[in-house]
Amino acid sequence: MSESRSPLFEAFAKEGIVRRDLLLETLRERGIQEDDPRLKQFIKSLNGGSQEISESQFQILADQNPTLMKQISEDDLIVPDFKSFIQEISAIFDEVNQIRLGKLPTYIPQLERVDPDKFAVAVCTIDGQRFATGDSEDYFCVQSCSKPITYCLALEEQGEEIVHSYVGREPSGKTFNELTLNAKGLPHNPMINAGAIMCGALIKKGGAPSDRFDYVMEKWKQAAGGQKIGFNNAVYLSERQTADRNFALGYFMREKKAFPLDSELLDVLEFYFQCCSIETTTKSMAIIAATLANGGICPLTGNQIFRPDHVKNCLSLMLSCGMYDFSGEFAFSVGIPAKSGVSGAIMLAIPGVGGITVWSPLLDELGNSVRGVEFCKRLVSRFRFHTFDNMLGQGDNRIDPRRCKK
Repeated sequence: MSESRSPLFEAFAKEGIVRRDLLLETLRERGIQEDDPRLKQFIKSLNGGSQEISESQFQILADQNPTLMKQISEDDLIVPDFKSFIQEISAIFDEVNQIRLGKLPTYIPQLERVDPDKFAVAVCTIDGQRFATGDSEDYFCVQSCSKPITYCLALEEQGEEIVHSYVGREPSGKTFNELTLNAKGLPHNPMINAGAIMCGALIKKGGAPSDRFDYVMEKWKQAAGGQKIGFNNAVYLSERQTADRNFALGYFMREKKAFPLDSELLDVLEFYFQCCSIETTTKSMAIIAATLANGGICPLTGNQIFRPDHVKNCLSLMLSCGMYDFSGEFAFSVGIPAKSGVSGAIMLAIPGVGGITVWSPLLDELGNSVRGVEFCKRLVSRFRFHTFDNMLGQGDNRIDPRRCKK
């Protein structure tokens, strides 16, 4: 009697052999890409070997990440039918791509020069399944999409009690750069300019400006699973030269004695401009969004970047305050924690599922991407991704792509 083969080998084998091309195709269909750091050595060994892989050879390869390979073989990733899922995402993308409404922002000259037809969508699940379409390789400045990360970093260093002794957690009911503070003389929340400036002042207090920004860049890179994170100096200079309102906010807060003691106002403002001028792609930002959706654990590395309780606080404020003056309507109609930026990006974190980033530079009158908002609306018209969709029960015939609980 021949020795029985391992179930894992049998799951990938055809006629007793695993073919390299079919194995790679299976990984791609499940959403696992060849640059996934969890399978770096696996893919390297696979590409360096023969087309046909024996059971013993396969076992050596699979042992490099047996848990992930088992999930793939058993369709136990968070979105089991990833192929159908991305077909729906692509269909929404094609529909929304026909929209040409909106205007480029004019108050930051560099952003006014971006190609208005650019459009990209990227997805990353909490299990590291990824997909991107459109101009997903193009870099753009994160602008206000930096605010959730700045807030998380302030929480990591100072803790919730101290951070919220300097910044509130209520929607402001005002525009994102309004010259206003709450009744205690503090910024209303971390998702508007005044709040992000304040949170920046709490990160690595007393450190050299260059060291503080290097720290932030490294955290962005870790949250993105090691993907490249850039910095756009031209946008930074443009932002600084047109920053009268942000300077006014800074001086207003200093006049109200809102800042921590020994804060150097100009350094704090420079730090804020730098964070807004970080640049990335939709692919990388989707991974960052998935890190938030995964309780602070990066799906591609398994590293805990932010504490779960800090991520919970961040997602709560993204849901209530993340979309400028459209936040209440967005929470009502879309119901997903999100943060937008005037570069045209919207970062969505669907708790327990993954992250989605949409980038389209044309903005509505509130500063949100026109195509980005429309994509989000159509997303929840097809999928059960609204935070409170579980209230609807069996009468809801939209798609829930998540794996069934065992």
